Amino acid sequence: MNETETRDKLINPKLLQCGWDVSSRDTRFAFVKPEFVITKPQLNKPNSKALYVDYVLSHKGKKVAVIEAKKVGCHPTEGLRQAKKYAEMMNLRFAYCTNGERIYLFDMQAGKGEYVDSYMSPDELYDENYPKYTPNQLVTIKENSTQIQNLTDVDFWKNKFNSVIKGSKFEPRYYQENAINNTLDAIAEGHKRALLTLATGTGKTVIAFELAWKLFNSRWNLNRDSKRQPRILFLSHRNILTNQAFNSFSEFDENCLVRIKPEEIRKKGKVPKNGNVFFTIFQTFVSGEENKQHFGQYDKDFFDLIIVDECHAGGANDESSWRLILEYFSPAVQIGLTATPKRDVNGDTYDYFGKPVYTYSLKQGIEDGFLTPFRVKSVITNFDEYSHSSTDKVVQGEVEEGKTYKQNELNKKITVTDVELYKLKLLLKDMNQEQKTIIFCKTQRHALDVVNVINDFKDSNNSDYCVRVTADDGKDGEYFLEQFQDDENSIPIILTTSRKLSTGVDCKNVRNIVLMREVSSMVEFKQIIGRGTRLFEGKKYFTIYDFEKVCSKFNDPEWDGEIPEPETVNENSKFKSKNYDLDEKKHTDNVMEDEVVYGKPKQIIIELSSERRIQIDHIITTTYLDSNGNHISFEKFLQNLYGELPDFFKSETELRKIWSNPKTREDLLIKLENSGYNIENLKQVQEMLNQNDCDLLDVLEFISFNKKTITRKERVKVSEFKIFNNLNTNEKDFIQFILDKYIEQGVLELNNNKLVDLINLKYNQIADANKKLGDTKNIRKLFIDFQKDLYLEN
Repeated sequence: MNETETRDKLINPKLLQCGWDVSSRDTRFAFVKPEFVITKPQLNKPNSKALYVDYVLSHKGKKVAVIEAKKVGCHPTEGLRQAKKYAEMMNLRFAYCTNGERIYLFDMQAGKGEYVDSYMSPDELYDENYPKYTPNQLVTIKENSTQIQNLTDVDFWKNKFNSVIKGSKFEPRYYQENAINNTLDAIAEGHKRALLTLATGTGKTVIAFELAWKLFNSRWNLNRDSKRQPRILFLSHRNILTNQAFNSFSEFDENCLVRIKPEEIRKKGKVPKNGNVFFTIFQTFVSGEENKQHFGQYDKDFFDLIIVDECHAGGANDESSWRLILEYFSPAVQIGLTATPKRDVNGDTYDYFGKPVYTYSLKQGIEDGFLTPFRVKSVITNFDEYSHSSTDKVVQGEVEEGKTYKQNELNKKITVTDVELYKLKLLLKDMNQEQKTIIFCKTQRHALDVVNVINDFKDSNNSDYCVRVTADDGKDGEYFLEQFQDDENSIPIILTTSRKLSTGVDCKNVRNIVLMREVSSMVEFKQIIGRGTRLFEGKKYFTIYDFEKVCSKFNDPEWDGEIPEPETVNENSKFKSKNYDLDEKKHTDNVMEDEVVYGKPKQIIIELSSERRIQIDHIITTTYLDSNGNHISFEKFLQNLYGELPDFFKSETELRKIWSNPKTREDLLIKLENSGYNIENLKQVQEMLNQNDCDLLDVLEFISFNKKTITRKERVKVSEFKIFNNLNTNEKDFIQFILDKYIEQGVLELNNNKLVDLINLKYNQIADANKKLGDTKNIRKLFIDFQKDLYLEN
């Protein structure tokens, strides 16, 4: 009896006997969720699998236990480790494991387990998880408790919150549910402040909505008397964040939702008070006339709950306007949402809100498959600092003789146009120009300069390919941002900004983050990284192009995963990239003029002499993701690959035999990928070795056996006689077509899954191919057999 039969014939009937419905999906009643998915496959481990529980038991809208099932014949506790892991992740007390014949129950709270005759009933499990105390029990507990003053009230509200069914039609992820439950427990226990720390892209707005929904529908309020529904304020520092939240609360009746806008306040002469869930930005609240700020029009106890989004953005800092608002509404329960862990720079946030009631890191999100991993390309040039030469031309301003302008002064005090042109052309060459990209620039002016250069050298002919979105761009900028965030739109592809887009950009398909300015703090760095972490179909990772040595300053392996220090590469290294021809002059003429303000000099603009221009050079250090999701350097990646390749093949002959068959070749590539050496990384090694025209086989042979490489074209030429010797004219024509594609694109054109595409490209349809080459079986044999002649040596 296999596991499926064990479930159907033994486990399900026992669940039914205990009152569990194994077929219903009505969350109001006791039901079973089979094969409940906890996590997704990890993106940097392509063959990793989602974690799922064989059964999740739910009652009254709450998960109460997990069951891990094994087939008859297995030990009853063989699945115990898995069951305990799932229960811990989902913050559940009880974990069952069974082989269908015997049942083992583990109590996570007590830390021990025992064999039992049957499963607890829905009510029994619910009451064990969410107990209802009798008066005598309450007296006993009260006498032994020094922290909770009113257990009757606490228990009442915990049960009432639990009885409210979730508002969204989507199932919350396990960590979202944990965050919701922990926050509601804190509110039930009378805590006035709570902090949730979850990485960007993990759905904090979903959590905020469910919290508001549960509190609203349970009729909780500051008086805790259930006589009215609560008034809730969602407070943010950016309109885009507030608008996103407003739209996410659409399950509420529209009469409950109120968007507080300054123009509406001016028009009506007062703040809105009719409603239950209010949304605004703190700038609106602190505005007003004659030193009378708008928030002061509300009574201090008007709001029962305040949710502060992105509270790390200064919300709890003593000097901020946020602190003024929060202290004014001090009677309210205040919940802070942050994407950054406690560090020195944001300690005030944690001092104000307290220890987080729940934390979910970027590293954990990547491991769970809910966030996209990233790699870093650190770019260093020999002109990252500038010392003036008499041969250079000063286009504008006055340069200080003998002064070395540091990197943080470039594109602020002084712009060296040729260096900027070099960097941007380098970026366009290295990146995929069809991938959505955000470039962070030093100033709004710098952001416009970058737009001009990119639009002059891009491959696209669309005039809106690259646009600036900054505070100065107003409605036009908001329009382009909206278009960029729509994943169906292909224009604009690149946004440049200064600081505006470090938060609030909910674009799932961002593939590149470019740092062309310094980053002031760990908090800001994590915000910027968060622009790329959201999931999107086909997106396995995103790339940070670091021109400012930022990533090494904010290495935070506990939260983000390891990021290596940039390594110095020898000037004569064969891995060094080629110089560009930088004769273009037109960008100097198009530089945006600065106004002279209060006697300050104009920004200095420098044009390098022709001799200095050709000396511009760079080093790119790329980090790779290993099998554990850690960031490692190219050199370390190559060392690891060299050390582990003998585990996959023992000799050159064995490697060639594997490579000569599409099936075994693909199996090898999958094994390499699972060990941290995916096809993308192998192609990068190929590029770093200056072997783009050779086969990946040559790369593996070079690394493993120090064998001289040959180009794909050379490989075809030396194998032509063997390949074509026994083929008829039609077969030769088809194989030559495939070989041309192979020479042009590489070995992936010889994969099994490419055959249908190749046939359609050559013959338009399968039927036409059959007339020339015979049936499909014969075509596939032809496709496989010629590869032996291509790769196997005599």
